[in-house]
Amino acid sequence: MTSTALLTDHYELTMLQAALHSGAAQRHCVFEVFARRLPEGRRYAVVAGTGRLVEAVHAFRFGDAEIERLRAADVVDSQTLDYLSGYRFSGDISGYAEGECYFPESPLLIVEGTFAESVLLETVLLSILNHDSAIASAASRMTNAAGGRPCIEMGSRRTHEWAAVAAARAAYIAGFATTSNLEAGRTHGIPTAGTSAHAFTLLHDDERTAFEAQVASMGPGTTLLVDTYDVPAAVSLAVEVAGVGLGAVRLDSGDLLVQAREVRAQLDGLGARATRIIVTSDLDEHAIAALAAAPVDAYGIGTCLVTGSGAPTAGLVYKLVAREDHAGHLVDVAKQSKDKVTVGGRKWARRRLNARGQAEAEIIGIGEMPDAGGDGRALMADLIREGEIVVDLTLEAARKRYEQSLAELPARALQLSRGEPVIPTIFENGHR
Repeated sequence: MTSTALLTDHYELTMLQAALHSGAAQRHCVFEVFARRLPEGRRYAVVAGTGRLVEAVHAFRFGDAEIERLRAADVVDSQTLDYLSGYRFSGDISGYAEGECYFPESPLLIVEGTFAESVLLETVLLSILNHDSAIASAASRMTNAAGGRPCIEMGSRRTHEWAAVAAARAAYIAGFATTSNLEAGRTHGIPTAGTSAHAFTLLHDDERTAFEAQVASMGPGTTLLVDTYDVPAAVSLAVEVAGVGLGAVRLDSGDLLVQAREVRAQLDGLGARATRIIVTSDLDEHAIAALAAAPVDAYGIGTCLVTGSGAPTAGLVYKLVAREDHAGHLVDVAKQSKDKVTVGGRKWARRRLNARGQAEAEIIGIGEMPDAGGDGRALMADLIREGEIVVDLTLEAARKRYEQSLAELPARALQLSRGEPVIPTIFENGHR
């Protein structure tokens, strides 16, 4: 994997330089990633990006090219460059496993190591978690609004080319069935899908010629785009060309609720009862919910997904919560600044469940986690130990975890109306 060492902010390295000079760089520290709040009106959020994150940490190395760049740009002094040339994160990272639901103040990530090796990871960790968790959280709202109908991720043309790959991965964790992005298919093993755009129809002399060419190439089970010109005429032509075994038709404009009903009736009347209807066109979770009563079989979702459906970042922060003192003891530290107060100390977390297995609260404590008894589930998992990855990185494991975590939440978690987090966050011993 290409080095991720320069996917960071300038001040991470200048802090390191100053800490090396002060002698504090080797102090044992604990950093924490958390969100002070969820995006406005959201009732829960979903962790994504953990698999990418641990791989990025493993690839966080300053090779000759990175060192020369820092030297040429006079970013840090020679002592700091010498330290960076041998940098390897050798500490521990634990946190919420990928696919887990989370709430305000949930300690999503705990990073433990020297200040020198831990502070450098802030930017790359937040870049990945903030983006991927925002996409997964939006994707979760969309797949739940879809009510079991498949969702296709197709937002590559609406975001940065590599953000598109990460977005496809995050959406897949939260229940999307396929992606249009071939690199996401290659890199992450996500099923890919796609047939044609309006350009293919416009390329040919008429719609019949276009449909005949597509069916001849891809077979009658293909999906024909029927709204380039006149929808009813295109539907009739599609069935005439492909037969009643036509796989699907796609609608990409107009009043999708009305059109879907009209097209369904037309397809059934032509004997193409098994032909599916796929809808696209700037869908978000609210538009999907509005189509719940429509005879729609699948949704293609792009722009709103890859922009987090109005919340393009998860708002996560990376804060120092404990450090070694001069006597070698770990002491809690916290910010006291207005509106950004933090809670010091190494956190643990569990989810309190009732007798029916339904979540009632997010419990957060400091220090050693007590026995949860029969009413809770531990949420923290080991991700990296002594610099080595120890977590299952498979997407299937993350998808299964997401389904299980979401199933624990009260039913009102799935409401799309604005609301407070569906369960409260409670700090033990009154820390919050």
